[in-house]
Amino acid sequence: MNVNHTIKNKDELEFAVFCIENIAIRLKAAPEAVYNALTEQSDILNRYIVPNYDVLHTQGKDYIINDILEVMKNEGVSV
Repeated sequence: MNVNHTIKNKDELEFAVFCIENIAIRLKAAPEAVYNALTEQSDILNRYIVPNYDVLHTQGKDYIINDILEVMKNEGVSV
């Protein structure tokens, strides 16, 4: 199922920023490059991160970052 969800509230926005910033730190990349990878190269932000907010935000930082990096790898998205 390929459903896109837009950010609906402050919590989802803060979580999206948290994910982008921490992926950037892990990859030693600019947050802007990570944002572009998650929105321009792919639609992982609106197709995976936002729709799975309820589950993902309850996990630890390393789990969240590793999970998103795995999705990026599986889809051939790089920063």
